[in-house]
Amino acid sequence: MEPENPAAGRAQLRADCSACFGLCCVALPFARSADFAVDKPAGKPCTNLGADFRCGIHARLREEGYSGCTVFDCFGAGQKVSQVTFGGTDWRAAPERAGAVFASFAVMRQLHELLWYVDEALGLRAARPVQRELREARDRIDALSRQDADGLTAVDVNALRGEVNALLLRTSELYRADVPGRRRNHRGADLMGARLRGADLAGASLRGALLVAADLAGADLRRADLIGADLRDADLRGADLTGCIFLTQAQLDAARGDTATRLPKGLKQPSHW
Repeated sequence: MEPENPAAGRAQLRADCSACFGLCCVALPFARSADFAVDKPAGKPCTNLGADFRCGIHARLREEGYSGCTVFDCFGAGQKVSQVTFGGTDWRAAPERAGAVFASFAVMRQLHELLWYVDEALGLRAARPVQRELREARDRIDALSRQDADGLTAVDVNALRGEVNALLLRTSELYRADVPGRRRNHRGADLMGARLRGADLAGASLRGALLVAADLAGADLRRADLIGADLRDADLRGADLTGCIFLTQAQLDAARGDTATRLPKGLKQPSHW
């Protein structure tokens, strides 16, 4: 059984703001901090959201104190809810449905994130032993994402995440099994500000690790598992992330790097590096 091409199924999992009614700018809350200039409760439109559902300061988000917006990825949930779940009817035109729209978006975003990871796993040759289970998981999640608003908001996302994570963990173990040498296990570790410059982390598990402001300059992260790792302000200058798995563009965007940082296929160098 041949692995699948991840790019083939990811078009629907990439954000298309032109087809979305600014849902991330309304549905989600944020607190005044280094990432956001002001407080905003869930369900209240950001003051920068225009009548056309575009961000009025999109080109200046970092300069205006909204760096948190630059590292958010809905994985295509915004356009799915806007155009499929609610058939192109926006929350301003139908304010009585706004609550359902925002609640659906919160669930859809998590479903699409799971689809992103499963899709990547299906593209790994080492995942052949669990490919059937991965396909079944993908089809099940996709079906859940195509329900109406009532069906979406009834999904037990935590239970689903637990089931899918078991498959992704097995995939990770299969993928990293033949990495030579000692494979470090830092799953869920608090490595905030850790001095890991030049560290050998090839094939390491960094699942859910707290790596905020960690010094990973020049580190060997080849074929490491970075699912859910918090890389905010982590120094990745000169680091080698070739072949690492379950790393998202949003994670990279939250980190610091340079032209010497080697990235896995499918991800691009953030413009602020």
